[in-house]
Amino acid sequence: MKKLNQPPHSTFKNVNEDRRKFMKNGLFLSSFAGIAGLSLLSGCEDEAGEDVAPPEDLMREHGVLNRILLIYDTCRIHLYNGDSFNVSVLNNSANIIRNFIEDYHEKLEENYLFPRFENANVLTDLVGILRKQHLAGRNVTARIIQLANINSLTEEENARQMIELLQSFNNMYRPHEAREDTVLFPALRKIVSRNEFYALGEDFEKKERELFGQDGFEGIVEKVAALEKQLGIYDLSQFTPQILTD
Repeated sequence: MKKLNQPPHSTFKNVNEDRRKFMKNGLFLSSFAGIAGLSLLSGCEDEAGEDVAPPEDLMREHGVLNRILLIYDTCRIHLYNGDSFNVSVLNNSANIIRNFIEDYHEKLEENYLFPRFENANVLTDLVGILRKQHLAGRNVTARIIQLANINSLTEEENARQMIELLQSFNNMYRPHEAREDTVLFPALRKIVSRNEFYALGEDFEKKERELFGQDGFEGIVEKVAALEKQLGIYDLSQFTPQILTD
């Protein structure tokens, strides 16, 4: 049988070199893809290197809101019972609601989240209600700030109005934030790409630093804690029920 002509030695050498180049380039591309993926995953890290995804960022801000709702509850009870308390706590709390919740947190939702759900035609009925409640909340906050001073609350009618305002605010925002946490925020991943999802986290962190400095969220939490201490509700253990057992 006639043997096929063998390629010259130089040809084998070229083939082997090409193969090595291919493998080397493949390894480089794989490594680059891995690094790019890590960069994407860490795209929403804060200054301390902490990963904060957009829903988590918004949910922890709801924690601030919840702590102020407790302050509102306590002030309302004091007003109802005719007890004296530091009214400046109520005024300062309402201003945190205005500056941190309404002018920052809710603006993130209105500018970055709500339009995406509306464009995707997802949860549009819920988004419509949330928008209306944001507006209603701002109106209530404006009235709370207007009344939250010592002189006005010494008048019985003003105190009565404040009790109603605090009650209506809390009655709306507890189910409002619960619906966002359990329905709206979890659905965000379904309507945006992976890149867009993490880019939102970067936008949120950038906006937070612009408005509240490097302390950002942590600084707001410290302010709320100081108000809780003035009102005597900072100690978490006081809320533990005393269950009597045999």
